[in-house]
Amino acid sequence: MPYGFLCGWWPKMNITELVSVGLMLFAPVIADVPEDKSASIECLALNMYHEARGQGSAGLLGVSSVVLNRVKDRRFPDTICGVIYQGPTRESWKTRQTPDPNDATFYPVKHRCQFSWYCDGRSDEPRNKKVYQRLLTISKSIVYNTINFVDITDGATHYHADYVRPAWAKVKTRTTRIGNHIFYRWETGQKGGPVD
Repeated sequence: MPYGFLCGWWPKMNITELVSVGLMLFAPVIADVPEDKSASIECLALNMYHEARGQGSAGLLGVSSVVLNRVKDRRFPDTICGVIYQGPTRESWKTRQTPDPNDATFYPVKHRCQFSWYCDGRSDEPRNKKVYQRLLTISKSIVYNTINFVDITDGATHYHADYVRPAWAKVKTRTTRIGNHIFYRWETGQKGGPVD
Protein backbone atom coordinates (compact mmCIF):
# COMPACT_ATOMS: atom_id res chain seq x y z
CA MET A 1 0.00 0.00 0.00
CA PRO A 2 2.74 2.58 0.80
CA TYR A 3 4.30 1.94 -2.61
CA GLY A 4 1.00 2.56 -4.39
CA PHE A 5 0.56 5.72 -2.36
CA LEU A 6 3.95 7.01 -3.52
CA CYS A 7 3.23 6.15 -7.13
CA GLY A 8 -0.02 8.05 -6.91
CA TRP A 9 1.45 11.44 -5.97
CA TRP A 10 5.19 11.27 -6.78
CA PRO A 11 4.92 11.74 -10.58
CA LYS A 12 2.60 14.74 -10.16
CA MET A 13 5.24 16.83 -8.32
CA ASN A 14 7.42 19.36 -10.14
CA ILE A 15 11.18 19.49 -9.62
CA THR A 16 11.03 22.23 -6.95
CA GLU A 17 8.53 20.23 -4.89
CA LEU A 18 10.63 17.06 -5.24
CA VAL A 19 13.77 18.86 -4.02
CA SER A 20 11.87 20.42 -1.11
CA VAL A 21 10.44 17.07 -0.02
CA GLY A 22 13.88 15.49 -0.36
CA LEU A 23 15.46 18.15 1.84
CA MET A 24 12.77 17.75 4.47
CA LEU A 25 13.11 13.97 4.46
CA PHE A 26 16.89 13.73 4.42
CA ALA A 27 18.15 16.88 6.16
CA PRO A 28 17.88 15.40 9.68
CA VAL A 29 19.92 12.39 8.57
CA ILE A 30 22.63 14.59 7.06
CA ALA A 31 22.74 16.81 10.14
CA ASP A 32 23.38 13.80 12.38
CA VAL A 33 26.43 12.57 10.46
CA PRO A 34 29.34 12.76 12.93
CA GLU A 35 32.27 15.00 12.10
CA ASP A 36 35.22 13.14 10.62
CA LYS A 37 37.88 13.21 13.29
CA SER A 38 40.27 10.70 11.71
CA ALA A 39 43.09 13.26 11.37
CA SER A 40 42.81 14.18 15.07
CA ILE A 41 42.80 10.50 16.04
CA GLU A 42 45.93 9.82 13.99
CA CYS A 43 47.77 12.92 15.25
CA LEU A 44 47.04 12.08 18.89
CA ALA A 45 48.01 8.42 18.41
CA LEU A 46 51.29 9.41 16.74
CA ASN A 47 52.07 11.77 19.59
CA MET A 48 51.35 9.08 22.18
CA TYR A 49 53.48 6.63 20.22
CA HIS A 50 56.52 8.88 19.94
CA GLU A 51 56.28 10.57 23.34
CA ALA A 52 55.07 7.86 25.74
CA ARG A 53 54.59 4.43 24.18
CA GLY A 54 56.72 2.74 26.84
CA GLN A 55 55.29 4.55 29.87
CA GLY A 56 51.99 2.78 30.46
CA SER A 57 48.51 4.27 30.69
CA ALA A 58 49.45 7.19 32.95
CA GLY A 59 52.16 8.37 30.57
CA LEU A 60 49.87 8.09 27.55
CA LEU A 61 47.11 10.03 29.31
CA GLY A 62 49.60 12.61 30.56
CA VAL A 63 50.95 13.56 27.14
CA SER A 64 47.42 13.45 25.69
CA SER A 65 46.23 15.78 28.45
CA VAL A 66 48.84 18.33 27.48
CA VAL A 67 47.65 18.26 23.86
CA LEU A 68 43.99 18.64 24.86
CA ASN A 69 44.80 21.39 27.39
CA ARG A 70 46.61 23.29 24.64
CA VAL A 71 43.65 22.90 22.28
CA LYS A 72 41.50 24.61 24.93
CA ASP A 73 44.07 27.38 25.55
CA ARG A 74 43.80 30.42 23.23
CA ARG A 75 47.60 30.76 23.15
CA PHE A 76 47.88 27.58 21.09
CA PRO A 77 46.25 26.23 17.91
CA ASP A 78 42.65 25.07 18.41
CA THR A 79 42.96 21.60 16.89
CA ILE A 80 44.80 18.47 17.99
CA CYS A 81 46.90 18.31 14.81
CA GLY A 82 47.53 22.05 14.96
CA VAL A 83 48.94 21.71 18.46
CA ILE A 84 51.09 18.68 17.66
CA TYR A 85 52.52 20.10 14.43
CA GLN A 86 53.00 23.64 15.76
CA GLY A 87 56.37 25.14 14.97
CA PRO A 88 58.29 26.99 12.30
CA THR A 89 58.57 25.50 8.81
CA ARG A 90 60.79 26.07 5.83
CA GLU A 91 60.18 25.44 2.16
CA SER A 92 61.96 22.55 0.49
CA TRP A 93 64.91 23.60 -1.65
CA LYS A 94 63.39 21.55 -4.49
CA THR A 95 60.11 23.48 -4.63
CA ARG A 96 61.79 26.84 -3.98
CA GLN A 97 63.31 26.56 -7.44
CA THR A 98 59.98 26.30 -9.27
CA PRO A 99 57.98 29.36 -10.36
CA ASP A 100 54.63 27.91 -9.23
CA PRO A 101 53.96 28.79 -5.56
CA ASN A 102 51.21 26.14 -5.39
CA ASP A 103 53.70 23.28 -5.59
CA ALA A 104 55.59 24.37 -2.47
CA THR A 105 56.45 21.70 0.09
CA PHE A 106 57.23 22.74 3.64
CA TYR A 107 59.14 20.90 6.36
CA PRO A 108 59.43 21.62 10.08
CA VAL A 109 62.61 23.36 11.19
CA LYS A 110 64.75 20.75 12.92
CA HIS A 111 64.56 20.81 16.75
CA ARG A 112 62.15 23.78 16.84
CA CYS A 113 58.80 21.99 17.23
CA GLN A 114 56.53 21.68 20.23
CA PHE A 115 56.95 17.90 20.22
CA SER A 116 60.49 16.82 19.38
CA TRP A 117 59.60 13.68 17.41
CA TYR A 118 57.95 15.76 14.69
CA CYS A 119 61.10 17.69 13.75
CA ASP A 120 63.98 15.46 14.78
CA GLY A 121 64.82 14.58 11.18
CA ARG A 122 63.81 10.93 11.57
CA SER A 123 60.84 9.10 10.10
CA ASP A 124 57.55 9.60 11.96
CA GLU A 125 56.21 6.25 10.73
CA PRO A 126 55.53 3.95 13.71
CA ARG A 127 57.71 0.84 13.54
CA ASN A 128 55.73 -1.23 16.02
CA LYS A 129 52.39 -1.53 14.23
CA LYS A 130 50.75 -3.55 17.02
CA VAL A 131 51.44 -0.84 19.62
CA TYR A 132 50.38 1.88 17.19
CA GLN A 133 47.06 0.14 16.50
CA ARG A 134 46.41 -0.01 20.26
CA LEU A 135 47.17 3.70 20.53
CA LEU A 136 44.83 4.47 17.64
CA THR A 137 42.05 2.73 19.59
CA ILE A 138 42.84 4.72 22.75
CA SER A 139 43.09 7.94 20.74
CA LYS A 140 39.71 7.30 19.10
CA SER A 141 38.15 6.78 22.54
CA ILE A 142 39.63 10.08 23.73
CA VAL A 143 38.68 12.09 20.63
CA TYR A 144 35.12 10.74 20.50
CA ASN A 145 34.81 11.05 24.28
CA THR A 146 33.75 7.42 24.78
CA ILE A 147 35.90 7.01 27.90
CA ASN A 148 35.92 9.02 31.10
CA PHE A 149 39.08 11.01 30.46
CA VAL A 150 40.55 12.63 33.55
CA ASP A 151 43.34 15.19 33.24
CA ILE A 152 45.90 13.70 35.60
CA THR A 153 48.32 16.57 34.88
CA ASP A 154 46.26 19.25 36.64
CA GLY A 155 45.95 21.42 33.54
CA ALA A 156 49.52 21.03 32.25
CA THR A 157 50.35 22.67 28.93
CA HIS A 158 54.01 21.61 28.86
CA TYR A 159 56.23 18.69 29.78
CA HIS A 160 59.78 17.57 29.29
CA ALA A 161 61.84 14.48 29.91
CA ASP A 162 63.55 14.34 33.29
CA TYR A 163 67.01 14.29 31.71
CA VAL A 164 66.70 17.79 30.16
CA ARG A 165 66.37 21.24 31.75
CA PRO A 166 64.62 23.58 29.30
CA ALA A 167 64.80 27.30 30.06
CA TRP A 168 61.00 27.66 29.86
CA ALA A 169 60.52 25.39 32.90
CA LYS A 170 61.68 28.21 35.19
CA VAL A 171 58.65 30.35 34.28
CA LYS A 172 55.97 27.62 34.36
CA THR A 173 54.16 26.05 37.32
CA ARG A 174 55.19 22.43 37.92
CA THR A 175 52.14 20.20 38.37
CA THR A 176 53.28 16.57 38.48
CA ARG A 177 55.69 13.91 37.33
CA ILE A 178 54.59 10.84 35.38
CA GLY A 179 57.18 8.29 34.35
CA ASN A 180 60.17 10.18 33.00
CA HIS A 181 58.14 13.31 32.17
CA ILE A 182 57.73 16.41 34.33
CA PHE A 183 54.56 18.43 33.66
CA TYR A 184 53.97 22.18 33.90
CA ARG A 185 51.09 24.61 33.56
CA TRP A 186 51.47 27.94 31.77
CA GLU A 187 49.55 30.26 34.05
CA THR A 188 47.78 33.33 32.71
CA GLY A 189 50.21 36.23 32.99
CA GLN A 190 53.32 34.04 33.26
CA LYS A 191 56.23 34.94 31.03
CA GLY A 192 57.43 32.69 28.31
CA GLY A 193 56.07 31.38 25.09
CA PRO A 194 55.36 27.78 24.21
CA VAL A 195 59.01 26.77 23.83
CA ASP A 196 60.96 29.73 25.23
